[in-house]
Amino acid sequence: MTTINLREYESHDFAAIVGLWELTGLGDANRGDNAIIIERSIQHGGKFYLLEDLSTNELIGTCWITTDTRRLYLHHLGIHPNYQHRGYGRLLTQKALDFAKSKNMQIKLEVHQENQTALNLYRKLGFDKLEGYEVMIKRKH
Repeated sequence: MTTINLREYESHDFAAIVGLWELTGLGDANRGDNAIIIERSIQHGGKFYLLEDLSTNELIGTCWITTDTRRLYLHHLGIHPNYQHRGYGRLLTQKALDFAKSKNMQIKLEVHQENQTALNLYRKLGFDKLEGYEVMIKRKH
């Protein structure tokens, strides 16, 4: 029997997180995500939730929420491929929405336009597309 636990990030989780991000396509050295950045974002009002399968002692999901103090940003919501389509993405997204509600803050996310599963989930949970905006980034200075 599978027992799923939802909990907050602890510093010893980082290696397993990197493995899950690589498996789900969320890992990319260009993003600059590391344990120091995660812990700094939590210290500045963010949250990082994990889902783990206690029966296998395996990390199966991540949900990272950061803030710029006026709105929240949902990052790296990913579910292990063996656990997808079971409602775990919805569970983590709802946890993020509950956190946003508790802070009385807007929450924003980016999702790849070809990820129809995620787009459908986010639409069902009340996210709207920001018409007229293009996402841009400058990674190197």
